[in-house]
Amino acid sequence: MDLNIDTQVPSQKRESKQLVDAIKGGIGVCGWFLLIISAVFVVITFPLSIWFCVKIIKEYERAVVFRLGRITSGKPSGPGLMFILPCTDTFIKVDLRVISFAIPPQEILTKDSVTTTVDGVVYYRIYNAIKSVANVYNVNLATAQLSQTTLRNILGTQTLSSILSNREDIAHNIQSILDNATHEWGVNVERVEMRDVRLPVQMQRAMAAEAEATREARAKVIAAEGEMNASRALKEASMVICESPAALQLRYLQTLATIATENNSTIVFPLPIDILQGLSKK
Repeated sequence: MDLNIDTQVPSQKRESKQLVDAIKGGIGVCGWFLLIISAVFVVITFPLSIWFCVKIIKEYERAVVFRLGRITSGKPSGPGLMFILPCTDTFIKVDLRVISFAIPPQEILTKDSVTTTVDGVVYYRIYNAIKSVANVYNVNLATAQLSQTTLRNILGTQTLSSILSNREDIAHNIQSILDNATHEWGVNVERVEMRDVRLPVQMQRAMAAEAEATREARAKVIAAEGEMNASRALKEASMVICESPAALQLRYLQTLATIATENNSTIVFPLPIDILQGLSKK
């Protein structure tokens, strides 16, 4: 029975100590001692220390304050004036504006074994300043490197024709993957754009030849369709003329009028159509 009492007392003491540390902010007795010394130093050197203690945070910035290595108040400070204690407090400014960076040209082997060079632009912003400081060493560098690797991985599974024709869908897919991956870093990827797709010279020539052959084939098809429509129209016109002899006579006279308007040395003596029809019957 005595052993149980002896074991319970130290555990109760540890729990009470942890509770006191939690109330004090988790910095312990030594931490509070250092804070008191820092505050006394600020009071003693008051006119001069104010320049080191007061900081200005702009509207688009937030400051993550570390007091003895711990983030204070669980949220960033700013905008406006901010008071810190020298020697015990440090802070990191985080820009909350939209940041853009260009993805360097990446040489990619597509699914159909074509080597191409692709570059792009990524737009993102930091929505949680504490995560961007506490969860990743350099959020801007990490986001840039992740964008490069994601671009190479996604385009490596696409064919050249799909890359050229489905840029918006591919960019949206890359944006979704980056946004999910950088969520734990406090980063929101808002937009991804593919700027340029460079092809080898031989591939450009082959594509140009293919396009030219396609255009020539389409032109021949259109010309053949035109001739077919013209022959159908002539057939219909001949059927109409055969049904009406007067129409043939009018057409004959119209042809003579057309020939007469031209400046030539040929003289045509037209014969009556009735004579020709009589001869044809005999």
